Amino acid sequence: MELRQRLIAGSIWIGVAAVIATTLEPGIPASIGAAMRLFVVVMSLFLAAVYVFDPWKVVTDPFRQG
Repeated sequence: MELRQRLIAGSIWIGVAAVIATTLEPGIPASIGAAMRLFVVVMSLFLAAVYVFDPWKVVTDPFRQG
């Protein structure tokens, strides 16, 4: 993927994290649903970091792309 495509994908994942984060209440999650929403926020921020920074070259490696 090119840098521009990676930045767009990372921005979308940051947007997903922001939308889900608005549904969280401050403090420790008290229910399974709140814990899963927190998990989604953390996972989407992780995916945004992978797309934007590409630390292991999994997005830009031409040999991994089919």
